[in-house]
Amino acid sequence: MATSVVMPRQGQSVESCIITRWHKNKGDTVVAGDILFSYETDKAAFEEEAKTGGILLDIFFEAGDEVPVLETVAVIGEAGEDYGGLAPGGASLKDDDRQPEPGDSHAKDDDRQPETGDSHAKDDDRQPGPDNKGDAGSADGAPEETAEGDTVKSEPAEKVSAKGAEATVAAGAVPGTGRIRISPLARKLAGELGVPPENLHGTGPGGRIIGRDVKRAAAESEKRAPSPGKSSANVQEIPSAGSQAAPDFAAAPGAGPSHAEAGGSGYRDVKLSNMRRIIAGRMEQSLQNSAQLTHHMSADARKMLAWRKEIKQNRDGSATGDITINDMVCFAVVRALKKHPYMNAHYLGDKIRVFNKVHLGIAVDTERGLMVPAVRDAGDMNVGKLAGRIRELAGECRKGSVDPGLLASESATFTVTNLGAYGVEMFTPVLNLPQAGILGVNTITYRPADIGEGVIGFIPVIGLSLTYDHRAVDGAPASAFLAEVRKEIETIEKCTI
Repeated sequence: MATSVVMPRQGQSVESCIITRWHKNKGDTVVAGDILFSYETDKAAFEEEAKTGGILLDIFFEAGDEVPVLETVAVIGEAGEDYGGLAPGGASLKDDDRQPEPGDSHAKDDDRQPETGDSHAKDDDRQPGPDNKGDAGSADGAPEETAEGDTVKSEPAEKVSAKGAEATVAAGAVPGTGRIRISPLARKLAGELGVPPENLHGTGPGGRIIGRDVKRAAAESEKRAPSPGKSSANVQEIPSAGSQAAPDFAAAPGAGPSHAEAGGSGYRDVKLSNMRRIIAGRMEQSLQNSAQLTHHMSADARKMLAWRKEIKQNRDGSATGDITINDMVCFAVVRALKKHPYMNAHYLGDKIRVFNKVHLGIAVDTERGLMVPAVRDAGDMNVGKLAGRIRELAGECRKGSVDPGLLASESATFTVTNLGAYGVEMFTPVLNLPQAGILGVNTITYRPADIGEGVIGFIPVIGLSLTYDHRAVDGAPASAFLAEVRKEIETIEKCTI
């Protein structure tokens, strides 16, 4: 009996995932435990294993597709087995055997079989994609043909827009409600690319608008937009919001090299990864939707460095043998948050939620980008246990095995990010909304100070940069919290292990 392969749910807040790679092809023999495909959420990457053995009868979504959780992405069964009832309504077609749902007058060209005698209809003419203009040409999906019957004519932009709006009624909108069925990632992508969701025809399950629909519409808009004065194909267009053509920067005096070489050898365009795009959107959203302010302070690091030196000399392989400077700072932050609970909070618009427990977010740099897992109940740990948990979470982030629930910004009550290893002396961390604060840890430098009996000497100090949401906390209490962190660092004792 044919078995569905569904997109797993990774955390309660995750509504969809993006397939990044298929490890098996249609028609391959698989056994239970084989890796079928890799996918990622907006927080981490995962691999899905086959739960049963058989033939991979079909694959409904391709690499790069955004798929709702619990949606069928493939089918495993016996050769020749009927699996029509398992195919999702809006999945990408992989062969010519599946028909559109009965009564679906808005089925696209890629959902229909070629007319009898049309020997020129090719698979790539029926597949949706940024270079296929045929399925955007009419509301009913029927392409115009030439006398030869194998060439799709492109229609004027005005007709495309008008007919696309009609198609949206059937695919993108929920009848009678005016609500647009669109995935969260597609909605965010539409905002970034300036593509109105109401003008899109969804190709996801049930007519839902997904990421590839937005990308295709943006690509079509860029192709249709005129580019006055453009004389060379070597100058690449940079899409702006809406459908306006990008200015010809190469023609502007002093804008770049006077002779652009073929292939754009003076630069290269790097496509944003899904992770990078999500990080970019969140950072922009954070800065646009909060009142962020940063205070800077430094703390005497002599005790901390002395303790760290002793730990390294007496390293015995235990948890306490790997306590770092960052671990000590995080421990100091936790202790300070207990004394200043107004910083251990989320700003929720009409209220401020102050937490009784400290769940500390730790910024981790990975090959895929920045991740911030939460150390739950950090306030219940001594510095040794805290260091061990931070090290464990960092390793899981870099391997891609971290629990997605711990990566949600709502999972942490306060965040610590450290750029000291890069020699940064001062910076402005960006809040992980709805958290009210984030502490940036800087490098250790030497500054003059009174070392006793009127003697001025140089002592090691560590820089601290506190960004807080001024909507939730005022400057004086925020500064009081930062001063408390400094005090905890300067008075840290080995007995706190």
